[in-house]
Amino acid sequence: MVQVVLLQRVESLGQMGDVVTVRPGYARNFLLPQNKALRANKANLAFFETQRKELETQNLKRKGEAEKVAESMKDVEVVLIRQAAESTQLYGSVTARDVAAALTDAGYKADRTQVSLTQTIKTLGLYKVRVVLHPEVSILVTANIARSADEAVIQRERSAAKAKAEQEVVVEETEEETAA
Repeated sequence: MVQVVLLQRVESLGQMGDVVTVRPGYARNFLLPQNKALRANKANLAFFETQRKELETQNLKRKGEAEKVAESMKDVEVVLIRQAAESTQLYGSVTARDVAAALTDAGYKADRTQVSLTQTIKTLGLYKVRVVLHPEVSILVTANIARSADEAVIQRERSAAKAKAEQEVVVEETEEETAA
């Protein structure tokens, strides 16, 4: 195990400035090359303390920019046209790279490393995909996987109608509870 000091927030690991113990491969292959951490020795801890204020101001600046981008990406839907069987099973799958490319085509700067898929997308439909713009800022984007642009519109309308019907059921249930 190796001890490192984090230079930025790393999800499920810690906040900036935390000294954490990680496996050597994780430190060597991910944290250190991407400048997310430094080895926790006396020299690096002293360096971090002298640079702490500067790192925190840079982090706040990047976070502010990410929040502005997140606000502009609110309710974004990207349409990905794919071939599929009659059973809605895709011939292949949709990857983080595909979603990032669709976001870039839609006018948003997104890298495949920012797209976080919780499941592999192997069927047609609407999926919520998490895009991490900053370690502290993420947004949900809708990926509409369809065979054609017309089918994508139909899927979107069907989903909106379903959401509206579900919302009406919830409103009716709360009205019945308050009346009782």
